[in-house]
Amino acid sequence: MENKIDLSNFEAVIFDMDGVLIDSEPLWKIAMAEVFGSLGSNLTKKDFQKTVGLRIDEVVAFWHAYEGWKGVSPDEVEKQIVMKMVDLIEENAAPLEGVVETLQYLSQNGIKIGLATSSYEVLIQTVLRELKIAEHFEFYHSAEHEEFGKPHPAVYLTLAEKLNVSPLKCLVIEDSLNGIVSAKAARMKVVCIPEKTHHPEPKLILADYQFDSMTAFLAEVKTSR
Repeated sequence: MENKIDLSNFEAVIFDMDGVLIDSEPLWKIAMAEVFGSLGSNLTKKDFQKTVGLRIDEVVAFWHAYEGWKGVSPDEVEKQIVMKMVDLIEENAAPLEGVVETLQYLSQNGIKIGLATSSYEVLIQTVLRELKIAEHFEFYHSAEHEEFGKPHPAVYLTLAEKLNVSPLKCLVIEDSLNGIVSAKAARMKVVCIPEKTHHPEPKLILADYQFDSMTAFLAEVKTSR
């Protein structure tokens, strides 16, 4: 794993959303705990960790198969969680440390910026609006429009095509193992900024670079130019 990044090697920087732009993992846990709890499922912190980085439909399908909820479809459960997330983001939205400054720096230096996430489009739009950062993103893409979510590379490959940039010229910023595997499978270089609420995950070493925060990443990028 390296820590030296030469930004001149890349034409685009692609951000994951949850845990990278916004500290949404605690909000997801609140939303899922409330909805799953109403169905009689009381999941632990360790339980939630099993599905980090998956699309919400995949999360719901996982726990529906395990818990066997009666009288409600997975689609209904999914919609309840997404709508609760919209409310929570609107009430609690704040960018993670260094995010706004990094986006501004990349924009000022002519780097294309994209967003590739497992979250649904309604949540992307809510986050970009509430954080007031939509202007920086040339394109965004949700894995809800792909047959497979992360760790499959489809969401990253589709976004690279939208950006008209070779995957080999894309630098991805991720926080989870599923996201790192997805971006690496797309033949992109990956920066890992581990989300603070995740359990320590030795496999994050699969990333090409790792930093403690977006601020640290930005400081390194500035020294390379």
